[in-house]
Amino acid sequence: MVQKTHIDLAIIGAGPAGLAAAVEAKRLGLRDLMVLDRDEKPGGILRQCIHAGFGLEKFQEELTGPEYAHRYLKLAQAEGVDFALDTTVLEMDKDRVLTVVSAHGGLRQYECGSIILAMGCRERPRGAIGIPGTRPAGIFTAGHAQRLINIEGYMPGRTVVVLGSGDIGLIMARRLTLEGAEVKAVAEILPYPSGLVRNVVQCLHDFHIPLLLGHTVAEVHGDKRVEGVTLVRVDDRWNPVPGTEQRIECDTLLLSVGLIPENELSKSAGVAMDERTGGARVNDFFETTLPGVFSCGNVLHVNDVVDNVSSEGETAAHGAYLRLKGRMPDGTSMVPIQADETIGQIVPHCVSAQNDATLHIRVKRPLKKVTLRVGEGFEKKLPFARPSEMIWVTVPREVFRGTSGPVMVRCEGK
Repeated sequence: MVQKTHIDLAIIGAGPAGLAAAVEAKRLGLRDLMVLDRDEKPGGILRQCIHAGFGLEKFQEELTGPEYAHRYLKLAQAEGVDFALDTTVLEMDKDRVLTVVSAHGGLRQYECGSIILAMGCRERPRGAIGIPGTRPAGIFTAGHAQRLINIEGYMPGRTVVVLGSGDIGLIMARRLTLEGAEVKAVAEILPYPSGLVRNVVQCLHDFHIPLLLGHTVAEVHGDKRVEGVTLVRVDDRWNPVPGTEQRIECDTLLLSVGLIPENELSKSAGVAMDERTGGARVNDFFETTLPGVFSCGNVLHVNDVVDNVSSEGETAAHGAYLRLKGRMPDGTSMVPIQADETIGQIVPHCVSAQNDATLHIRVKRPLKKVTLRVGEGFEKKLPFARPSEMIWVTVPREVFRGTSGPVMVRCEGK
């Protein structure tokens, strides 16, 4: 017989989104809540991010990832948040019943008044991008290499090529250099960096590491261990340009080729998904299409700054509080948000128009002298917009009130 327990709120994931959601929910007065995480310690990916740059918004000082996580853990402990660590959530159904398992508690179920999904994201592996060549040792995702060095104390290699200019890849190029490795190049298939500009400057330019835009790996060489890679220039359709091949000798290839929100639980429960973000479709309280189920942080859409992830956790906690108290706006009153072809991603997908709405937007390509328009009554001027940097814009509620159809979001720029 499976043990069943009723709780008001379950938070799946003890990373920055889950910790912030738990702290905020406690502050709002919710007492019967549990944070579940499959890891043995809370903090999520922050535990291996030993570089500085966290907390400038939330704590007005520069912290490392472990320091940022520790600040939130202390807040959670002060609020009396309960954790179920080393616990795996096997299933979530549409009635908000979680089936979980752990070595210490066995198989059990939680019947939840509300659920906040904060499972984060995972890295896209080699198999997802189809790099040709042999399959030797020495190929790592950037996040795996980060864990090897910063937590487990292993050096993944000595001569390195990084494929992809995502933020983790840029940070690891610097980290490996500081540990004595030679990073020979960072290759990016796009004609512009996919990570934050500050990371390009601080992690590559400051260490004289070449960034080869419009390049990809054409072949991996080596039998038992990586011996080198062949890079090739690509055209605007990502097709290799003949005659541009160059072989670089190395013993390690790091992959920083994108992040995928961990939404297997969401999909199995029937949550409607957004193909562009890889996350759930949500309203401005971050409630999904399943009433009482909320999504926030990198499981909703991949963020570039951890302080934003924490803010989303707080918003989800407010939404869960309203749902539990029976004060969530009716779904029929929600105003849909649509984006034109200039927008790569937008969250939320509908708004209640009860409050000013904060939109989270990524453009499809770099633009200069940008005018961001929301509906017919709001515009915001920006000097530039880049796909790597999320735009947060707060739109007055009046823009959404009285509309008969979807509100369109568009960017105009050069």
